[in-house]
Amino acid sequence: MESVTQESPTTPASVHSEPVSHSSQAPIPKTGWLMERFAHWSIEQRVLAGFGLVFAGIVVISAISYRNTSVLLENSRLDTKSHELVQLLGSVEEALGAAESGHRRYLVTGDESYLKSYRATVEQMPEYLRYLRGLANEGAEQRDRVERLERLITSQLKAEAGAIIQREKRGYEGVRHLALTGAAKNEIEEIHRLMTELDMAEQRALRARVEESAGGTKNTIALLGLGAFLQLVLLASVYFLIHHDVAERRRVAAELQSRGELLQAANKELEAFSYSVSHDLRAPLRHIDGYAALLSKAAGETLNDKARRYLQTISNSAKQMGHLIDDLLVFSRMGRQDMLRTTVNLDQLVKTVLHDLRLDLQGRTISWTIHPLPNVSGDPAMLRQVFVNLISNALKFTVTRPEAKIEIGAGPRNSGEAEVFVRDNGVGFDMQYVNKLFGVFQRLHRNDEFEGTGIGLANVRRIINRHGGRTWAEGAPDQGATFHFSLPLTRSLR
Repeated sequence: MESVTQESPTTPASVHSEPVSHSSQAPIPKTGWLMERFAHWSIEQRVLAGFGLVFAGIVVISAISYRNTSVLLENSRLDTKSHELVQLLGSVEEALGAAESGHRRYLVTGDESYLKSYRATVEQMPEYLRYLRGLANEGAEQRDRVERLERLITSQLKAEAGAIIQREKRGYEGVRHLALTGAAKNEIEEIHRLMTELDMAEQRALRARVEESAGGTKNTIALLGLGAFLQLVLLASVYFLIHHDVAERRRVAAELQSRGELLQAANKELEAFSYSVSHDLRAPLRHIDGYAALLSKAAGETLNDKARRYLQTISNSAKQMGHLIDDLLVFSRMGRQDMLRTTVNLDQLVKTVLHDLRLDLQGRTISWTIHPLPNVSGDPAMLRQVFVNLISNALKFTVTRPEAKIEIGAGPRNSGEAEVFVRDNGVGFDMQYVNKLFGVFQRLHRNDEFEGTGIGLANVRRIINRHGGRTWAEGAPDQGATFHFSLPLTRSLR
């Protein structure tokens, strides 16, 4: 399995710190803490906070406006009752005056036609008093005055009724003094005084309510203006925040694009450099291998076994270095090669790979399990290289098994991805090294155990990444390994 050398954990150096006196630290003002916290809020949090504050302000304004409007409506209702009460008082006073005047004329002349207004007043007065009680039920003082007024009116009408009876029995001389002064002089004077008090009290209440209504109206108008101002401030703040955020995002995007272009240029330069270096290393290696062979041939029998072993080691190392350079060139080309996007039949691709690897299968007992694979969108040549590397990897690490078992299949499709795996019953690997499996030149086994350059799995990851997919592996020592890769079903290639 290609990967990894263990690294021993480093012991952290001990850190010495001096005690800090908490008494020397100045307390952070509450407002400063709030401003510092606000500065770290995101644009969404700031907008939500602004909306929350304005919403709370609008709720308070609406509640106060509702209260002022309710007071205004109530005052309007009370004003209507006050105006009706004042008008009713005038009607009652006028009716009582007409009744008293006609009553006195009757006492002087004895003509009953003058009692017409009196009798009408007596007939209408209960209704007047009932209306009066209904209109004066808002205040205790006014109710008390109306009750006294009702008693006085009743007393006046009774006194006048008694005077009428005396006039009928005793004639003018019997009621002469009543005709001159009035039958209920005291009651009439008290009635006028009470009506004046009732009228003045209602006028004072009217003025107070008018002032209260005017003040509430002004407050409501001011609060509505404040609400409109808060909405304008909110809109302006949201516009400023969004504008600032958009500008900042554009700046960051431009900076990222600039850095991406620089990084892309650096990667291309690095790939070109590695390609050139790899090419340039080929000639010295050929010279080393060639001259080692010439030296072995020229020296012939003069070389002892130890010298021949040295020359063979030089030649083998040169060839191994050549393989590394070849794999590095392939790895470099995979990063620079243009991709052909087409629909790839993975079933047919696996059959082609197995046919090309038939020479590596000779003399071995291998049990193949190949499940149906999905069609994907990608570069056929690159995906063929993925299967070549993964299947070759499985063949290599099952060589110690009397019967190699290799399974190729597809996993469940999740969120638009097609998953493919290659499983073997080989030597496996320790999962603690799983993150290093796909690194360049990483190996888990010595070269004398399993040959390899440590680039095959790195090449698999690079190809799958260029297709927009993922790679991962699972395994256990001496229990085989499973290598997975996923490819998006619909996604643009990079």
